[in-house]
Amino acid sequence: MAIESINPATGKLLRQFEPLTDEAARQKIALAAESFRTYALIPLEHRALWMRKLASILDNELDDLSALITLEMGKPIEASRYEILKCADACRYYAEHAARILAPESIPTEHNHSYVRWDPLGVVLAVMPWNFPFWQVFRFLAPALMAGNVAVLKHAPNVPQCALAIEALVRRAGFPRGTFQSLFLEVQQVETILGDDRIVAVTVTGSEAAGRAIGAQAGWLIKKSVLELGGSDPFLVMPSADLDLAIETAIRARCVNSGQSCIAAKRFIVADEIYDAFESRFVAGMEAIRVGDPMKPEIQVGPLATAHAVDLLEEQVKAATRVGARVLTGGERMLGAGNYFEPTVITGIPRNSAVYREELFGPVAMLFRAQDLNEAIEIANDTPFGLGASAWTRDPAEQQRFVAELQCGGVFLNTMVASDPRLPFGGIKRSGYGRELSAAGMREFLNAKTVVIASAASTHEAVSKPYLVAAADTVQTR
Repeated sequence: MAIESINPATGKLLRQFEPLTDEAARQKIALAAESFRTYALIPLEHRALWMRKLASILDNELDDLSALITLEMGKPIEASRYEILKCADACRYYAEHAARILAPESIPTEHNHSYVRWDPLGVVLAVMPWNFPFWQVFRFLAPALMAGNVAVLKHAPNVPQCALAIEALVRRAGFPRGTFQSLFLEVQQVETILGDDRIVAVTVTGSEAAGRAIGAQAGWLIKKSVLELGGSDPFLVMPSADLDLAIETAIRARCVNSGQSCIAAKRFIVADEIYDAFESRFVAGMEAIRVGDPMKPEIQVGPLATAHAVDLLEEQVKAATRVGARVLTGGERMLGAGNYFEPTVITGIPRNSAVYREELFGPVAMLFRAQDLNEAIEIANDTPFGLGASAWTRDPAEQQRFVAELQCGGVFLNTMVASDPRLPFGGIKRSGYGRELSAAGMREFLNAKTVVIASAASTHEAVSKPYLVAAADTVQTR
């Protein structure tokens, strides 16, 4: 089946591509494996030069690259520009900090010298989604290439032009042939590719179903995997919060990327004392969101990326109303060409309903009333997901409760959840495992190799004193 690039704002076909045959895919993996043997030996400062060049190209071609994102997946053009700039920042971050992150870590022992060194693993498969077609790739690409790994990308089928553009950018920056390749694959081919012995690890950003399937296979094959899956992030607002700023941020946090973000706030949990004021102003703000042609700079919400996404979101809202939820605004797909859905607020969702525990991937907000701090935390944690959380309070005791008790990969106090190259990013529960970004993200696909250098004298001493031998290497008997 052809891989199609379709403009979600108009529904028109842009380009078609044929998926690779299994043999053609194997040839590209062979090229990656061959490239790794020499690329891993290239001095770090050379890789840093190429990474800085890549950042410069992103900056210089900002207009064209952001237009491509908007054309192919529909996000507002200003959001696309921000995405490209963020990719450039990540490239510069790792070019600057890789030497520190990869430096051997000395560990004092009784031996002459003991340390941990960080070695690249080899060819890593990246299975990436469409919602941030450049950023999702670059937040893996930058640390992986700086660390000496090479990569093959299986991108989402609706953003093939973005996938090709990224491969071309890496090559133009100077990285050797084969260090980064985009593979046009059908879903069923991923199993074959991951089963290739030359693929040593896999990183997945996407749906829970994709994470389960690929994570299970990687586990069976005993290959390292990192999963960044869905989220249903809570946005908690307590009486002491700056209500004006909280409401303004809440609207932006729900509608970022037209609502199509794993870390977009989706469940708004508001203290009873301020609930009515929050609800009325939040609904008014959602109604004022400008929806339309994503190429226009004033537009805040564009089309959803696919027609299927609109169908799914529409069914989820209808499912909520069937079990008693109320739609305060929106709730309908928009008529005419393109995959548009109204900014929507629903409330009164029963906690035993299916939709309560699902991720709503679009500009639909779920609103909840909490009687006190304890109930707010209870509602926030009552989800199978655990990616991020945004909590709004000026009370230090409440802040500490949120930091300690919210079950997620990141807590953001009095600001919205966002990924940052300097900070580890990832989740718990069904939001996945492992981390991206920062030192933690770079080290996910490195071998922490223990090195012990002992003199002849210290070796003799260790043999004569068996208690110095690691407990893991002995069997204790009475």
